[in-house]
Amino acid sequence: MIVTIVCAVIMMAGLFLLLLAGVGFIQDKRFFSSAPKETNDVIPDTKPERFKGQHAVGWVIGIIGILMMIGAPVFVAVNGIHNDLTFGQFYVRFLTMLLMVKAFDIIFFDWVLLCNGGLNFFPHFYPETKAVLSPKIFGYNWKTHAAQILGGAAALLLLAWICTLF
Repeated sequence: MIVTIVCAVIMMAGLFLLLLAGVGFIQDKRFFSSAPKETNDVIPDTKPERFKGQHAVGWVIGIIGILMMIGAPVFVAVNGIHNDLTFGQFYVRFLTMLLMVKAFDIIFFDWVLLCNGGLNFFPHFYPETKAVLSPKIFGYNWKTHAAQILGGAAALLLLAWICTLF
């Protein structure tokens, strides 16, 4: 269970790096498709680089985040194969990771950073968002979260089965 929790935390860190890369460094509106409409309406399409190479730094951070998001489940799968986990054990392991990452997304990203302006994260990079960020927008994407959890839980059945074949 420790391996599962540590890898879920690695995925959370990777998810944060993706957010940091998109919001803080790459700063292209295409990366804000999941943001509330109110936020999307006030942010510019692109922002000029604050320093030379800013966007390149963002892409490097983003790639590291993606590698963390992919590497942690791969490690968990390989570790489970080496430890001869059953289908149920694989499924619980993967489902635990999914639910931990989604909880992090909902609580930290949506509630703390976006709806309550925690750490002044979004307004630091996009001052124009300060007026539209509020607890009132929390839950704007509940259907997306629900679909990701339900779809992910179903896909994890297949992944758990594939892992038991090895």
